[in-house]
Amino acid sequence: MILLAIDTSGKNGSIALARVPDARPGSASRVSLEILDVIPLAGGTFSAQLIPQISALLSKHGFTKQDIGGFAVASGPGSFTGLRVGLAAIKALAEILHKPIAAVSLLEAVARSTKSSGRVLAALDAGRGEVYVGDYEIAGSTCMRSERLVTRANFLAEAGGSLVVTPDAGLAQVARETGLKVEEVAPPATDTIARLGWEKIQAGETIAPDVLEANYIRRSDAEIFAKTNP
Repeated sequence: MILLAIDTSGKNGSIALARVPDARPGSASRVSLEILDVIPLAGGTFSAQLIPQISALLSKHGFTKQDIGGFAVASGPGSFTGLRVGLAAIKALAEILHKPIAAVSLLEAVARSTKSSGRVLAALDAGRGEVYVGDYEIAGSTCMRSERLVTRANFLAEAGGSLVVTPDAGLAQVARETGLKVEEVAPPATDTIARLGWEKIQAGETIAPDVLEANYIRRSDAEIFAKTNP
């Protein structure tokens, strides 16, 4: 079985191709996967690159789209345009092939980057003086308490007593200066999205193409403008 994973949530993106042993979703056993390849996608041209690059990646490793057994996709938070392009491609492929989709939050991917257990706050700089925060409990399995957008000041005030995990150096520095316990990690890579997605597929935590949505957390400027100018 082949798993295809994509991440178009940021300025640049990537596609990962992984091979997984045969296993039924929802089975008690857990099997690992082998990352075959990860290729980058240049920002600004996702809509033009994505499908041709997927086709080229499959061909490079001797596969066709019929060999794909499942999909993992970074569902956000992130770029509104990038996420829409990536999710639209996965929706179309999954619907045509009738294969499962696992939607992976980037905040969950950040939280899972730590080897610590207990309460973890995954944090991503959202710009505009705001922070995307994922509140997770990690104890064998991972339980999400909440994902939200807060001001940086509120984040720093509310994070006491928790481990802050972030790939953003500036945010990590500010948090440390405030006295918070911080673990700085690498930005989530698409191979991580693939691994987390495969875990979800094995657990039966999949989503149908017609209900797959981006996890924006923040409203778009267009939505904000529409609300303030009825």
